[in-house]
Amino acid sequence: MDPEWNDNQPIYRQIRDRVVAMILDDLLKEGDPLPSVRNVATESRVNPLTVLKAYQELADDGLVEKRRGLGMFVSPGAKGQLLAGERRKFLDEQWPQIRATIQRLGLAAELLGKEG
Repeated sequence: MDPEWNDNQPIYRQIRDRVVAMILDDLLKEGDPLPSVRNVATESRVNPLTVLKAYQELADDGLVEKRRGLGMFVSPGAKGQLLAGERRKFLDEQWPQIRATIQRLGLAAELLGKEG
């Protein structure tokens, strides 16, 4: 994980978001283990409690599961759950602005699929 942090968001949240991106990008698949808290903390130069808080939030959301003595693993259905949430967020927050821009610019649907 990249140790560069954004000052506008808590580090644990950024770690959580990076794990979510890894799941969505298929870098972590269902059943795969998450990197250990200790490794992430060392590589990212953060307190292990910060990483643990991020992982706990993922577990609370049902995206990962704890296996006693083994670590944290991506839960079955995690990617589907994330995709559904991301689609809903896109349609609620971004799509109305994109649609308005398309209409404002008078772009025809056949032009939207063309590249440069």
